[in-house]
Amino acid sequence: MEGSELIELLKADLSANNGNAKGLAVVVSYRIAHWALTQKASWVRIPVVLMHRLFTEVVLGVELPAGVEAGPGLQVWHCTGLVVHADSRLGDNVILRHNTTLGALGDDDRGSAPVLGDRVSVGTGAIIIGPIQVGDDATVGAGSVVVGDVPPGGTVVGNPARVIKVRET
Repeated sequence: MEGSELIELLKADLSANNGNAKGLAVVVSYRIAHWALTQKASWVRIPVVLMHRLFTEVVLGVELPAGVEAGPGLQVWHCTGLVVHADSRLGDNVILRHNTTLGALGDDDRGSAPVLGDRVSVGTGAIIIGPIQVGDDATVGAGSVVVGDVPPGGTVVGNPARVIKVRET
């Protein structure tokens, strides 16, 4: 990742998190750590990623690993209790709220983490487990346990989550 690309991502994140200082701090820390992972020099990667983990995990209670792929405009609201698996992928303008888990089926299951499309909104306390595809413009309701794919424009609620409506995207 080039420095100019990092700047563009940070601008989009700043705009998306306007008025959300804690969420912005998490996203900026994540972006800088993600950028550091792309650098060849370990003297850059190691301390930056370590500081990100200490700040976000220990201080704020957020697990957003530097290796997660996330598009511009990432929003993290209220922060505490957020867990994102390192193999998860997040599209553009994704909203994650507190106590949300994006997890894999097991520790050794590479590629079994959720993939969220663009403009996905994940409600408080939602759990999305496994190689789930959440389509563009989908909404995951608060407290939902998602164990199957969510169609584009779909709204899912409940445990297990079920589609209650699909809007045109």
